[in-house]
Order: sequence, then C-alpha cells, then structure tokens
Amino acid sequence: MAAKKNKKIDIATAGALDGVTHGFLGRIGGVSTGLYESLNVGLGTDDVRSDIDTNRRRALEAVAPKAKLVTLHQAHTPDAIIVTKAFPDNARPEADGMATDKPGLALAILTADCAPILLADSEAGVIGAAHAGWKGAMTGIARSVVEKMEELGAQRKRIRAAIGPCIGRGSYEVDDDFRKRFEAIEEENGKFFRDGAPGHHYFDLEAYVASWLAYLEIGTVETLDLDTYTNEDRYFSYRRATHREEPDYGRQISLICL
Repeated sequence: MAAKKNKKIDIATAGALDGVTHGFLGRIGGVSTGLYESLNVGLGTDDVRSDIDTNRRRALEAVAPKAKLVTLHQAHTPDAIIVTKAFPDNARPEADGMATDKPGLALAILTADCAPILLADSEAGVIGAAHAGWKGAMTGIARSVVEKMEELGAQRKRIRAAIGPCIGRGSYEVDDDFRKRFEAIEEENGKFFRDGAPGHHYFDLEAYVASWLAYLEIGTVETLDLDTYTNEDRYFSYRRATHREEPDYGRQISLICL
C-alpha cells in the first residue's frame, strides 16, 4: 500500500491494483467546514450542497479526471448491479455494489467506517466496487459484485481486490447479540471477534470481508489496514461522531476506473 498527496487530496492506493486507475481518498483536500472538514462527498449529509458538489469534482479529478462519476444510493444491502452509464445524483439506484466493462466510468463507494472494496480483472477489462458494512458483508455483497463482474466476462482467479480504510477491530466494540448473529451463520465466524468487557467483543470487519473474498476464490486480496476511527485527521468515522454525540458526519470516497 502506498499513500500520496494529489492537490492536497489524500489518496491511498493498493499494490494489488497496480496498473488500474483507483484510489481510496481521505477527508483532506476539500472545501467543507465544521463537522464536514474538508473533502465530504456525502449527498446524504447536511453539508452545504455546493461544497459537496465541489468536493465530488475534486475527488474525481484527483483520480480519474476524464471519467464520469458513478455513485449509488447505498442501503446496506447485498445487492449489486451492472453499470453502463453514470446516473443523475437524484436518480441513483439503490444498491451497494456495481460492476462495469465500460471505460470512462469511475465507480465510487462512499464510507465512514464501512469497508470499501475495489476489484479488477484487467485481462477481461472489468472492474467492480462495493460498500461492505457489517450487514452487507454478512448477507453477501462481496459475492454479488463478483457475480456481476463474472456476467461481464471476469474470472475469479484473475480478479484482484483491495479493501480500503474502514473501522479497525480495536475500535469496533459490539455486544453479545451482534456476535451471535455471525456465529449463527457459521460457528467459525467467532474467530473475527476478540473478547472485551463482559458482554462485549471487538469485531474485525476488514478480516471478515477479506475472508469472504478468499471464500469466493478471488485471485488476490489486499487489506490496507487503515482504521477510520483512530485516524481522525485522515478519515471520517460514523462511530467516532456517534461517541461524541455529533449531529452528523462526513463521508469519504473510493474510486476505480477503466
């Protein structure tokens, strides 16, 4: 994993995706202020809309300046779609994963603790992107986006995937009921939890998402190991904002483009 600055925008990249236009962006380099400082790209926030639009343009220009930005109405589902064109902001389909074989489309995922997944089969000319919170991860968003990539000619063994900045295990405290949901699906899921205070555990979302990709027999999987909660200067975090009783929180963006 390498990090670089581009016009003051913080971009993390994955070695697994070398040769593919992509970037996991942080919160630095935008125009928003206050809770949203500074590269907030979330249309669902109460930030100034013109600032959000400026930030989205800056993010796209930093990674794929000639592309069209494609975002979804993310809803923590296991649903993925095939994308052939960009959508108006007010007509984004409800889904949490997408795939395309069309050059010039920058598939983008918005997060603030959930895990962004970027995927590519360069030989087939197919890319994918997914938003994996615990609910989407548990119900199969990784499988859904891989299947959509396969419909476009990708092969699992050729797919390279990277999991971007998300909440780290040491920051993700959950209760017994949360853990039991995962162990009810498969007892081995207990390995993704570390015991905390009585009745509480720490969940490793990144490792859980990586295990799904490994189960799907993806050729290469890289984790960036960047904790959105503890890296306050670099990333927005829903959980951090909640713990501080802040009324809202920004979103960062991850992009991939042919």
